Amino acid sequence: MAKAMQNKGRAARVMGDMTDKVQASQTWNSIFRPGSIFRKGYTDSPRNRSYVIMNSVLYHLHPVKVKRHAVKVSYTLCLGGLSFFLFILLTVTGIFLMFFYRPTAAQAWNDIYALQTNVAFGLLVRNMHRWAAHLMVLSVFLHMARVFYHGAYKPPREFNWVIGVILLTLTLLLSFTGYLLPWDQLALWAVTVGTNMMGYTPVFGNQVRFALLGGAEIGTDTLLRWYVLHVLMLPFVIVIFMAIHFWRVRKDGGISGPL
Repeated sequence: MAKAMQNKGRAARVMGDMTDKVQASQTWNSIFRPGSIFRKGYTDSPRNRSYVIMNSVLYHLHPVKVKRHAVKVSYTLCLGGLSFFLFILLTVTGIFLMFFYRPTAAQAWNDIYALQTNVAFGLLVRNMHRWAAHLMVLSVFLHMARVFYHGAYKPPREFNWVIGVILLTLTLLLSFTGYLLPWDQLALWAVTVGTNMMGYTPVFGNQVRFALLGGAEIGTDTLLRWYVLHVLMLPFVIVIFMAIHFWRVRKDGGISGPL
């Protein structure tokens, strides 16, 4: 019995040492920053953790102190905020377009044509949606380039850099899935080329291509799947990662400058 208790205590100490090493690692601190939660003197308890986190989210969305370089437009070009504004614009204009669009092979192109000719401000809203999509891809790419050349991806911001790369990928996917929705020849051939390239991916390329097309060739099932990806799944995922991204910017001390 005593030996079993000793073995249990030894195992608990080993687990405790492993936990301490993980929490002291650079990767853990870059994501959670556990030491920064209790700077105000709160004791470490579940209730106080919730209280501090809620206060940080609801009452302190912006850091108390802002670095001088962070307010200079020349350093950031407002590319992050511009990307977020374009996403909001795409959401508003996209909801407007959904009222007049049916994702079927028989109706898609006719609905787009009717939107441009019969709906008040339809052509304007569609062009706003189209150009905002192009500008968002450009602004996100330039934002990533600015962060890279300023060295803002270095510790302790490496976790947020990974989140940014994911957001760039999601932005490209969001733009590409919307390319098929007009259901014209340009869209059909663009998706044909893109899915054929995916089909050459080793191991699971053909399975991914079949899942995206909903069959062996582009058809109504393809349009419906890409419509769901474009208006529901990808925006939902990108909102989650944007929230994490903004939270990490706040936790990392605000906008980074040249290093």
